Amino acid sequence: MDRRDLLRAAAALPLLRAAWPDKAFAQAYPARNITMIVPFPAGGQADLAARPVAMALERVLGKPVIVDNRAGGGGGSVGNAAAARAEPDGYTLLMTLSSLAVLPEADRLFDRPVAYEVSQFMPIARVLADPTLLAVPASAPWKTAQDFVEDARKRPGQITYGSSGPYGTLHVAMEMFANSAGIKLMHVPFRGAGPALTALLSGTVQAIAAAPGTLKPQVEDGKLRVLGNCGAQRIASFPDVPTFQELGYKDVEMYIWAGLFAQSSLPAPIAARLREAMAQVMTSPDVLKIFEASGSLVAYQDAPAFSVFVAADSARLIAAVKKIGKVE
Repeated sequence: MDRRDLLRAAAALPLLRAAWPDKAFAQAYPARNITMIVPFPAGGQADLAARPVAMALERVLGKPVIVDNRAGGGGGSVGNAAAARAEPDGYTLLMTLSSLAVLPEADRLFDRPVAYEVSQFMPIARVLADPTLLAVPASAPWKTAQDFVEDARKRPGQITYGSSGPYGTLHVAMEMFANSAGIKLMHVPFRGAGPALTALLSGTVQAIAAAPGTLKPQVEDGKLRVLGNCGAQRIASFPDVPTFQELGYKDVEMYIWAGLFAQSSLPAPIAARLREAMAQVMTSPDVLKIFEASGSLVAYQDAPAFSVFVAADSARLIAAVKKIGKVE
């Protein structure tokens, strides 16, 4: 074969790949390790969702699934962007939170370059969907949410709260509550919910809004107290904690969901294989038991339902961010 024949053969390779039957194209998947990016440090809701799912996916797919905690950028933007840029071959997945849609809007709000767009992602499966809960140290003087609000009104801007980063889920939840209650709090951002929780336990900050699974062990150890629930209904793991809507804050509703995503241009047969695998994972008794013990019950949705859910929830959160405006 001469040089011209080689060049012609090379030029034809993409066409051959495109013409390859879908079934045959996916038969070899996965042929190597899969990376699951978590755009937060260990200890938060995304990490809580990722680790049991990764272990179970290994058993179903027959290849290691490596959790890569890639924090940075505030609210998970660095890890989300890295997953968006990855090759759409099924070997880089993303386990992320509801802040996925908020962060690009925050970039636009501040006239910053947008790190990624939600349209770059394909929803695979929802894993968890919990309301955020307002928690304070057990030693704090506030016994109820009303105690907290009354003190904050007397001392505007003096009560500190931690978050996973600007415009992350925890930040938006607290600002939504503060706006509804007519109070001013001081925001202290961290690189994830895990570090923010550590800061709360050490006394660096005085409050946090976080997921039930993140808070439950600390509450059971007598270290934290939960004052309010941002969901529309009370939850089984904290049945005595009232919702903010019950307390009169009707526009406070915020959930911290975790879901698995791939790139939007992922080949359909590989997406189908991942969806099949997640259907097995999310009905596994071992996985269900882990999440139940953590206080975060499985809230599985397959891709079609999850896509509808993401669109609706993202629209509500984007509206909340625009109402909050520019805050740090």
